[in-house]
Amino acid sequence: MIPAEATTSPDAPALELRSVSKVYPGTPPVVALNSVSLTIQPGEMVAVVGPSGCGKSTMLHMMGTLDRPSNGQVLVDGIPTSELSERRLSAIRGRKLGFVFQRFFLLSGTTALDNVAGGLLYQGVSVTERRDRAADALNRVGLGHRKSHIPSKMSGGERQRVAIARALVHEPTLILADEPTGNLDSKASVAITDLFERLHAEGSTIVVVTHNTEIAARLPRTVRLLDGEIQADEARFHGEPVA
Repeated sequence: MIPAEATTSPDAPALELRSVSKVYPGTPPVVALNSVSLTIQPGEMVAVVGPSGCGKSTMLHMMGTLDRPSNGQVLVDGIPTSELSERRLSAIRGRKLGFVFQRFFLLSGTTALDNVAGGLLYQGVSVTERRDRAADALNRVGLGHRKSHIPSKMSGGERQRVAIARALVHEPTLILADEPTGNLDSKASVAITDLFERLHAEGSTIVVVTHNTEIAARLPRTVRLLDGEIQADEARFHGEPVA
């Protein structure tokens, strides 16, 4: 069987949702997403915003292949994912997607270096290469000098930078960030947003799911969700909406 990765097209979008719906059973059923279509090209940085319960988390789960749609198709780097086995989905997540969450999910007794190196654990990479690449990723997020520290000896902003380095270490097609500043104070939130902007300028493709409209306003493109549907998809140039 040809590996799923071999079907990638060099001209494919980083991510594509085609009429994706997600319905949870119940009386009545809950429609979390309703026929959502969205294309994200390589090199874009996009905010997904909306009130609580609008479908943001469900959309993130669809984007990250963490859940399967009830209808429609999700393509990651040109690969249709809906019919893939869990093993192949895990391989796609491990190679093509980087995740950053509101809670940092770092191993408490493990150094920043080894937390980041853990992102390569199932890549068939030697221990030496894992640690070398982890050190490079920490340097990218400005934490090369803290690589020997454990999370309890770091600030919230530093811990989120470690989590971002872990998402970067395998050079994913797409970084998905779910409320990445939700546990941070305003100063640290600005610093993390600055970091995402720098990573975007270096070529990373990033989607930030957030309820923070100030953060969303800094990003070049904003997708607004309401009741499981896209209400607006706005591009900006130097912070101003464009037609």
